[in-house]
Amino acid sequence: MRRVIVLVLLYLLMQAVLPLGEGTPAALVLMAFGFLILGAYSVGELATTIRLPKIVGYLAAGLAVGPSALDFVSQPVMEQLAPVSQLAIALIAFLAGAELQLKEVLERGTLLLKIMTAELVVSFIGIAVTLIALHEFLPVLQGAPMTEIVGFSILFASVAIIHSPAVTMALLSESGAKGVVARTTLGVVLVADVAVVLTFSGALALVRVMVPPSGSGGLGVLAVLWEIGGAVLVGAVLGAVVALYLRFIRRELFIFAILVAFFGSEIAGLLHVETLLTLLMAGFVAENAGGGGGEQLRHAMERAGDPIFVVFFALAGAQINPQAVLKLWPLVIPLVLVRTAGLWAGTKLGARWANAEPEAAKYMWMGLISQAGVAIGLASVMANVYPERGEELRTLFLATLTINQTLGPIMFRIALLRSGEATPESFRGGPRQTEPH
Repeated sequence: MRRVIVLVLLYLLMQAVLPLGEGTPAALVLMAFGFLILGAYSVGELATTIRLPKIVGYLAAGLAVGPSALDFVSQPVMEQLAPVSQLAIALIAFLAGAELQLKEVLERGTLLLKIMTAELVVSFIGIAVTLIALHEFLPVLQGAPMTEIVGFSILFASVAIIHSPAVTMALLSESGAKGVVARTTLGVVLVADVAVVLTFSGALALVRVMVPPSGSGGLGVLAVLWEIGGAVLVGAVLGAVVALYLRFIRRELFIFAILVAFFGSEIAGLLHVETLLTLLMAGFVAENAGGGGGEQLRHAMERAGDPIFVVFFALAGAQINPQAVLKLWPLVIPLVLVRTAGLWAGTKLGARWANAEPEAAKYMWMGLISQAGVAIGLASVMANVYPERGEELRTLFLATLTINQTLGPIMFRIALLRSGEATPESFRGGPRQTEPH
């Protein structure tokens, strides 16, 4: 009840204060930032009382105050708050990389690759075939030649198979789970992020041959490949610098953590490399070459990032457009169901191929449903190369992402609870169970 009262008071306060900020964009942005922290956090706490992850609460709060509903956080304000999302992605990526121990990568690398390959291939085929079969429900493909239908279905599938490291890391951080399901899911999600960018690059090159784009075609394949290779190189250098700091200085880690994420994100933008992969590589190198200081830096980064993560997921919720889902539902629902079935079948097949632990084979697919992060960037590349058809494909992808981003955290929470790697209390901030029963 206390949280409900807080939300009502916040609503009334925003109604009273918003008129005062009219004509002062900076004031509106600051008010929106503060409101998202308090409001989304309160809704996140409410979500735990009905056995939902806090992330679902953050997303719901963002949806409620976003352009599709109350419009407290308008589209221009969200654009002004974009740096907050970029900083959150940088923090999440660095923490994800720091979770990867070199020893475990060497021991489990083959297992992760086999599971990832199986689930991506099965999901890719299922999504592409479904879109080809139901292409008449997408206006831009109605009456198109089969070559174009197949080409754009392949391109869409290469984006739609992606996962969300941000959601995975946030739930693992919230629950404290570190068992085999948690570790395997995180490993597959991180490796798959790189694999999907490579897959998309190949698909884009193929489709450009099948359906030559008009004009300049926007971002080319070489630029996308530089985003990957350059990110690995830049991230390794950044990680080496952080490792030196951890070995010989190791002071003021709270401030240093923010600086690493901020400057890492800025450097990635200036060099036109993929931010997520850059910071992920930096975190991996810093953790494994930092002389034991990586754990302290992780804790400092988690403390510094808590309010930023709340705003990040609330902004993600504000970007959800329910109208797009309703408009394209004859395509969206089958695509979501086929992708989910592909994840289930693919992980089962991959786990058997890799001789994975029974718990991972049974529950891991539930942690792969969420989507976000680099996928939105790839969808934008698709829209740049093919302005008309690519834009409608991006709208379709964002509609499917809306459902997957909502269901994903709930399903992963169920997986961690059923596997015994988390307890209901751990999701509420109580004692954590990090190993399976």
